[in-house]
Parts: sequence; C-alpha cells; structure tokens
Amino acid sequence: MENVRLNVALLRRKVPNLTSAAKSVGLRPATVSNLCTGKIPVGRAEVRTIIALAELAECSLDDLILRGEKVDMIETKIKAIDLFAPLTKGGTNGLVARPGMGQLVVLAELFYRLKRDGHITLLLSPKGEHPEVQDILEHVDYTVQTTDEAYSKIMGVGANQEIVFAADRGHVANGTIQELHDKLESVGMTSVTTFLLDLSGQVVDEDLPYGPLETLWQFDADLAARHKFPAINPIQSTSSVLEGAHLDQHHLSIQQRSQKLLRRYRELRSLVQVRGIELLPDTEVQTFKRGERLEAYLTQPFFVAEQFSGIKGEDVEMQAMLEDIRKILDGSYDSAEVDSLSYIGSIR
Repeated sequence: MENVRLNVALLRRKVPNLTSAAKSVGLRPATVSNLCTGKIPVGRAEVRTIIALAELAECSLDDLILRGEKVDMIETKIKAIDLFAPLTKGGTNGLVARPGMGQLVVLAELFYRLKRDGHITLLLSPKGEHPEVQDILEHVDYTVQTTDEAYSKIMGVGANQEIVFAADRGHVANGTIQELHDKLESVGMTSVTTFLLDLSGQVVDEDLPYGPLETLWQFDADLAARHKFPAINPIQSTSSVLEGAHLDQHHLSIQQRSQKLLRRYRELRSLVQVRGIELLPDTEVQTFKRGERLEAYLTQPFFVAEQFSGIKGEDVEMQAMLEDIRKILDGSYDSAEVDSLSYIGSIR
C-alpha cells in the first residue's frame, strides 16, 4: 500500500485553532487527532473528512496528503515509548497528563538521554510559578524566556545540530509556538524536535489541546496510582511513526499484539478485583497473567530518578526489547514471578 500521511505541519500552520474549526464543519476532534498521529491511517479515513480538512486549510488534497515520505523516529531506549508511541524526529510530540502522573520525570529523562546522545536541549520557561520545573533544569542546555530568544538560540546552534525543545501549553494557546515553527521552517531548519506539555493538567479534558501532533503520549491515572512508571497509556498513546511503512513490520506486529493483550488484561483486571481470579476460565487466566507480566516489564528505572528510587537507570535497545516482549507474548516467561520483571532493563 502506498505510504501516505497527513501534512501535519501544514495543518498546524493553516488552522491554528483546529479543535473549533473541526467542530464547525462536523468533524470529531478525536478523529482529526488520530489522523494526525497515524492512529487512523489516511487510507481508512472517510473521503469527506479529508476533503473537509483540505477546505479548512485552504489547500489542495495533494498539499494535505504526503506520499512516500518517511517519518523517522528517535530511539529513546525507553520501552513503553519506543514500543507504543515512538518519538517523532523533527516533529511535535505532546504529553497529556494531570499533575502527579510523572510527565515531568519522563521529560527530564528524555532530555537526559537525548543530551547524552548529542542533542542540544532547550526549554521555554512556562508562564507563572512552577517550582517543579526546577527538577529538569540540570538536563537543559539553554533556558529561554520568549520564543524570539528560542529562535536566536536555535539559529545560533546551527542547522547541523539536532535540537530538542520543550514548551508549556500556555505558549501554544497564544500562538507563539506556531510562529516559532513558521520562522524555523522558512529558513529550512527541520532538525528541531518539539515537546509540548501542560503543567496545569487541563489538557486531559480537551480535544486537540496542542493542535495537530505527530506523537501523543497519554498518561494513565491507574498506572500512576499503582506506581507503574512510566505511566504511559499503551492503548491511547500513538505516533505517526506507526503508520504504513514508517515502522519495521516486526516491530508493528509486536506492538499490535501487545496492545491486544493489554487491552484484554485491563478488562480482566477489573473482573479479578471484584470476583477473584478463581472464576476466570483457564485461557483467560493465562491471558491475565501474561498481561500482568508484560505490564510489569514495561516499567523501567530512569537515570534521573536514581537518587530517589535507589535503582540504576537502564537503557533497553529496540531489538532486545522486542525480543523480550515476543517471549512474554509467546509464553516463554510464564513461570517468571511478576516482581522479577518490574523495574528492570532487558530480561537477562
């Protein structure tokens, strides 16, 4: 099948308030979001939806739909991210969480890992008082107060340097982030990978709070409450890297099998909490226990949390992670204790 995707950058530029605009023409914001991240492939979208988006952006279908262009990922060596919603290189990646779900820890860890791997890290200071942001500053090369200052820093670093940039939603709402993206695009600066977050947590209750995204990380209250970190929802999180030919088919197969198992595990977990595991059929008991093991394996010790957790941070290479998960799915670790899979790197 032809490799096609939406031109998310064009949508961001042409339709600043996409949520309201989508609703005004009868489109569900969730559908638009899923098309942008690739959760719904463009080839499966209704023709009227694509036409409506083109009309909103005042562009042709050829401009709205990109054909044959590869979307690159940045391997973070964080299992839950690399498996379910890979980080889109040069794209806009949104974190959706309420306070206390660990989004700042994930952002700090990403900054630590990417800086270690040669990226320049830059943070646009959030508006208002947010003392919790202090915890990530040691992993930031440059902290700026305005998007104009961010632009100057990025241009000073140079086009050959990979840059990661983070900003709070307050800067998205007033349009300054889009203006920054436009200025960078106009000079051919495509090596900036952007993270958007919302320190207030209001982002959870809104559709398309950041506008179109290449990657969406939805944090999960249940995982956070049970201290299963990083608390990234394996079902709701998604990335345009997953669409079409952008991802290795083995990776895509493992990702889809994992989602299927965890989706059923979550249903069974609710039943087990009420009725006990004894009333489940044997086949469902096996599904429940494998889901429990996979959920445990997807936790991971972070380098930035070593002083608090007492556990050394771990990198997990993509191929090692996929092989570990394949074995969990196939039953090779059915005799393993769940606790032995929690907060480890790869299975040794």
